[in-house]
Amino acid sequence: MANALQQMMRQRLDRQGWSYGDVARRGGIPRSTVHHLATTDRLVRMPQPATLEGLSRGLDLPLDTVRRAAAEACGIHLYPTAEDAPESRPDPEVDLLIASVQRLSSDDRRHVAALVESLLERAPKDHPNEG
Repeated sequence: MANALQQMMRQRLDRQGWSYGDVARRGGIPRSTVHHLATTDRLVRMPQPATLEGLSRGLDLPLDTVRRAAAEACGIHLYPTAEDAPESRPDPEVDLLIASVQRLSSDDRRHVAALVESLLERAPKDHPNEG
């Protein structure tokens, strides 16, 4: 089974129609690095900050998203620091949902994505004080 970073990269590449080379060029990192991160089942150590930043640019995803996926692929759980703003602290429910969804089949993930989109579309009128 693919690790969190592999899954995230594969989904992004498939959705955008990008190659490893496209991500490498966009992010200013070597193609071999993108390939390695996309195909290595268990990362031995966390990629360098510059690599994560390049991957974030190359995949057009938030750095925190890429950092968390890479950490999970290494078997590391990231905890918020004292200087993290309260609104940027991870929500355990969100982390559980993300971890659970990654274990679903691709068909089931599509169903979950459709449900989430439906809930988000109705959220403003159903929950005017949230958001």
